[in-house]
Amino acid sequence: MFLQIILLIVGLVLLVKGADWLVDGASVLAKKKNVSDLAIGLTIVAFGTSAPELVVNAVAASGNYPDIVFGNIIGSNNFNLFIILGLSGLIIPLSVQSSTVWKEIPFSLFAAIGLFFLANNYFLTESRELSRWDAAILLVLFGAFLYYVATQLKSEPSSDTQEVKNYSTAKIWGLIIIGLAGLVGGGKLVVDNAVAMAQSLGVSEKIIGLTIVAAGTSLPELATSVVAAMRKNADIAIGNIIGSNIFNIFLILGVSGLIRPLEYNVSFDTDLYILMGGTIFLFFAMFTGKRHKLDRWEAFLLLSTYLLYTGYLVGLES
Repeated sequence: MFLQIILLIVGLVLLVKGADWLVDGASVLAKKKNVSDLAIGLTIVAFGTSAPELVVNAVAASGNYPDIVFGNIIGSNNFNLFIILGLSGLIIPLSVQSSTVWKEIPFSLFAAIGLFFLANNYFLTESRELSRWDAAILLVLFGAFLYYVATQLKSEPSSDTQEVKNYSTAKIWGLIIIGLAGLVGGGKLVVDNAVAMAQSLGVSEKIIGLTIVAAGTSLPELATSVVAAMRKNADIAIGNIIGSNIFNIFLILGVSGLIRPLEYNVSFDTDLYILMGGTIFLFFAMFTGKRHKLDRWEAFLLLSTYLLYTGYLVGLES
């Protein structure tokens, strides 16, 4: 147990440093290429911080652990939305671009609703599973999202007037690659040791997926968004979370479902309701208080809601 705790701490250090390097490299890249921080957050940073979910889910799907697959993604998305945005918004009220309010947040809601209908198979059969056809639909939708982001790269150049750091191209990509490696390696250390500790306590596969694994694989997003918020870079903080949630459902569940058709546990519907409700709350929060800004009290509501719900889940297990 002592060794697992040490490795857990090492993983957390790797996550924080990896996030620092990734945000640094990605921000400089955005400015040098005259691309908005939001677009970089929705692509490079979102994909990089979703890498642990991709690795965990590929392994879980291959081993036929569907509760880990769905629990990891749905739990990660809830952790991203409620905990990470909550903490980031407490650090500094997050200003949100108009395109995020009217396009990316609704796209994220559409992803959650689409998963709900596909997994429950309202369209085809009575059995509840994510089939390879469903997975293919998710990947097509992911392609549509990438096309949208590509249009954003052209239409929303960076308007930041801050001085661009004088990094060479090699250093920029070195920071991004080393940052991603730190995030993936740190995330794996955290998840492996946290799961081992949880299993020794007799926690169910579903709860492990929704809590320990989900939180562990979301630590890169947590570290990245918190660092970005501390640097007052709201576009990376927000873009990372919304982009990761879209990546998780469309890309990672799409890949997982192609590996193996996955039986869907209907009890995950409640967690999807929480995710959809939180996303709707985030949308309407953009029109309360200061327009297009996640205020601290709204961030606190997100954070407290997740903590209460997690307490409820743990209470059911005990």
